[in-house]
Amino acid sequence: MSKRIETKIRKFFNIPRKGENYEFRSGLVSQYADERKDTIQRVIAAMTVGKDVSALFPDVLKNIATHDIKQKKLVYLYLMNYAKTHPELVILATNTFMRDAEDPNPLIRALAIRTMGCIRVDKMVDYITIPLKKTLRDDNPYVRKTAVICVAKLYELNPQVCQQQGFLDILLELVDDPNQMVVANAVATLIEISNSTKKKFFEIDTAILTKLLNTLNDCSEWGRISILSALLEYNAESVAEVHQIIEKISPQLQHENAAVVLSSIKILIKQLDKLTNSEVKNVLNRLSSPLCSILTSAPEIQYVALKNIRILLEKYPFILDKELRAFFIKYNDPLYLKLEKIEILVRIANESNCMLLLAELREYAMEVDSALVNRAINGIGQIAIKIEKCSKKAVEVLYELFLDRHEYVVEEIVIVIQNILRRYSKEYVSSVITMIADSKLEFLNRSEALSSYMWVLGEYPKEIPHLEAKLDMIVEGFEDFDPIVQSAALASLVKISLIKPTANTPHLLQTILTKATKELENAEVRDKAYLYWRLLSTDDKKLQEEIILNKLPRLESTIETFPPGLLEELLDNLGKLSSVFYKPASTFVTLNSNNKFITSSDLQNMKFEELQQIAKNEIVNKAVRADNLLDFDDDQEIADKGSQNDQDRSDGTVLDELNDLFSGLGTSSTSATNGNNQDLFGILGSTTGTKSEESSATSSGIVNKNATKNNDILDLF
Repeated sequence: MSKRIETKIRKFFNIPRKGENYEFRSGLVSQYADERKDTIQRVIAAMTVGKDVSALFPDVLKNIATHDIKQKKLVYLYLMNYAKTHPELVILATNTFMRDAEDPNPLIRALAIRTMGCIRVDKMVDYITIPLKKTLRDDNPYVRKTAVICVAKLYELNPQVCQQQGFLDILLELVDDPNQMVVANAVATLIEISNSTKKKFFEIDTAILTKLLNTLNDCSEWGRISILSALLEYNAESVAEVHQIIEKISPQLQHENAAVVLSSIKILIKQLDKLTNSEVKNVLNRLSSPLCSILTSAPEIQYVALKNIRILLEKYPFILDKELRAFFIKYNDPLYLKLEKIEILVRIANESNCMLLLAELREYAMEVDSALVNRAINGIGQIAIKIEKCSKKAVEVLYELFLDRHEYVVEEIVIVIQNILRRYSKEYVSSVITMIADSKLEFLNRSEALSSYMWVLGEYPKEIPHLEAKLDMIVEGFEDFDPIVQSAALASLVKISLIKPTANTPHLLQTILTKATKELENAEVRDKAYLYWRLLSTDDKKLQEEIILNKLPRLESTIETFPPGLLEELLDNLGKLSSVFYKPASTFVTLNSNNKFITSSDLQNMKFEELQQIAKNEIVNKAVRADNLLDFDDDQEIADKGSQNDQDRSDGTVLDELNDLFSGLGTSSTSATNGNNQDLFGILGSTTGTKSEESSATSSGIVNKNATKNNDILDLF
């Protein structure tokens, strides 16, 4: 009775007996075309959300022979996704591919050749060459442009066959095709193949240059980027060609796609070396409007644009002088965008717009977000140091903000005050010292703020009221400070003892020197204390003034800049990841032995032994670089011997230890793990010499070793 009820319930709710795949399989072999098509759609939907429906491969393959284009697209999509798991079954579909490649409908022909190119199976190479040659010569431009992209996929799968069959020569012919999309795809394919093989398969001459420039306006966004990337490699032979390039490229600056705009800017910048000063100024004036227009895009695109604008401002600082308001922060901008806009604002500040910018930054400094407030205050300090005309106004703005007495505001202002005093040592002492005098030590938590506070006390002790009370608090909490703060406090107290000695100063100095030499574990601070102690014990006042009272150099700017070599590389990589990270591509892109990018899918397909070898090479390279940093020998012969020894050690000991390390990955015992960790520590120790020996010693060993080192320092005097 219960079984009959269960059967009725299953029929009522349509519950499948043998799972979802059973239902799919039944639908795929149905005698009704509509049911088969509906089932295929459901299979693709399940595949899209990550379900494994590879078991249905034979049943889906049976539905490939159909005149319904939508159903054929779905079946081809399924084949592309599961071709690697069933390579022997994909071959069964080759007859359909060959027949569809000669279909009267150009959409079906293009679909067939595109699917064959996307099936990454070695056996498919033997079947794809004949239809690919036909489709490359097809009368329909849509089929040709699809077949051109298929050549790049075939070349990645089997370069020898691609060259032997003459597909590269056909691509070079298609660069002169009457259809713009075919030209763009041919150029993109040739560039892709050239970049993957480090060989020049595509050279632009005067005729091709004219063809590409005339084709540019009729292409899609993707096609324009491909052609612009190709033109970037062309070096104009005459000034007439430069003017031709500028004339044809300039309209692309008004394109709504940010990638097209940045690619056009790269080409225009490359031509500046061949122009006169007036022409250069004219070209640079054209860049301001398109750069500002990008700021109306989505926040993510704006972020990339701002990163690239910062690089351009480093090379050409005057291109956005009149566009200050375009970079003002909007209330709905995300935080990362607000911070980048301030980076741009402080770089385009000049004497004509600095007052307006200071008023704007003052508004930002009164926001709720602490990160934005700190960056705005820092920007006020950068403008004060950069432009002397508005420095007085900047100090007044800082004082107004200081009166709010928010903890993070006071900390950032103290850091900015130090920089201002290093730039204007006498002009604003009375104004900024008031803020320092009113600052309480217990409100400062950041190490940078505390060290700046200590520096101001040491440089201007005569202007600081209640100095002894502040020094008492410094000495009392000396052990709890970070090493950088301890070093600044030590230097400040020594300077105060020489500039403005009081009755209690010798006692405080003696106390802090005793703590630094006997109670601290940081070797740098302790050595510095011994050095000061020895200098103060001498009677040579001139030596004390030269060493202890030596002032920091005058600060010209606090705005970060790029090294010249890095700047040129970033200019060549505008619009790429390098321009966002501000790093060369070699520092964050991994290449395999064939100089090809290693993607996440490549890592997943690699064997465990290959991953081990990549990890070993990375560790050895870092170890050798670390060892080279510690090589201070000027003797070339000794350095050569040392590098040879390093190489031998890297090939021998280090790799042996790495082999031991990776050999224990298969075991789960605690002893094996500990042994491997010791091998790894041994590697690091072997590459850093005595430095690593000190860091791996026990605490008592460190103290004894540093005590001996300190005695050696005392013996020098």
